[in-house]
Amino acid sequence: MSTLKLGAFTFLHAENGADFSPLTVMGLPTCQLCNWQPMSITREMAERARDAAAAAGIEITLYWCGYTGPAVWNYIDGPSTIGLVPEEYRAVRVEELKRGAEIAAWLGVQDMATHVGFLPLDAKDPNYIGTVDAVRAIAEYAGERGVTFNFETGQETPMVLLRCIQDVGLPNLGINLDPANLLLYGNGNPVDALDIFGTYVRGVHAKDGEYPTDGHFLGEEKPLGEGRVNFPALVPKLKSLGYTGALTIEREISGPQQIADIQRAIDLLTPLL
Repeated sequence: MSTLKLGAFTFLHAENGADFSPLTVMGLPTCQLCNWQPMSITREMAERARDAAAAAGIEITLYWCGYTGPAVWNYIDGPSTIGLVPEEYRAVRVEELKRGAEIAAWLGVQDMATHVGFLPLDAKDPNYIGTVDAVRAIAEYAGERGVTFNFETGQETPMVLLRCIQDVGLPNLGINLDPANLLLYGNGNPVDALDIFGTYVRGVHAKDGEYPTDGHFLGEEKPLGEGRVNFPALVPKLKSLGYTGALTIEREISGPQQIADIQRAIDLLTPLL
């Protein structure tokens, strides 16, 4: 089996670019680069970030593209605000995610990802059909630039996510697996989910968490090793399915504790590579 690389989730800002120095200090060779305002990123900014990463010896494995408008991370307002599912925001976000494909190409990266949203279970739901059409438009645009469009796991059940990929029907579609998100949204055990969509995984967030205990709110993110994601089972299974990419550590807090938790994650994941 192949040896995987570690990385961390970091940000690209229009104002001051991307800072790769924390990655080099921790000895991490890769990252996923995120920005939530894609229309604010020019080709010059992206190329400057690309060059800075190269100078630091960091491989950008994926561009994570956000979008404007509301995004409420719960079960009550999430379905009507997150991603491409809400018709009210869909057209604007299609254009923003097309720009995301351009940014990925400018960065010299072959993959982009985003949260598509709470995909309806009903395949005949107009919002499901509209989302399929929107993803197809973005993926076609991305494919012309040599970029694969990846669904970040979370709001969708694994089966509905697989069906959406099949319904879009393009070759440049994949999954950026966030195993904790599957738990946080109550959508399944990530190790078992690989039996459904594992061959589509092109990126992985190394993040941990617990199932929800309240029907209104997500489960709780945890430091890696303290949640329910079984990384000693998940990583070998990914390898057995042919995954050769990075494990990108994500800890959604800030400050010294975030750094400490990332370092602990490095220690826990390194023996699994």
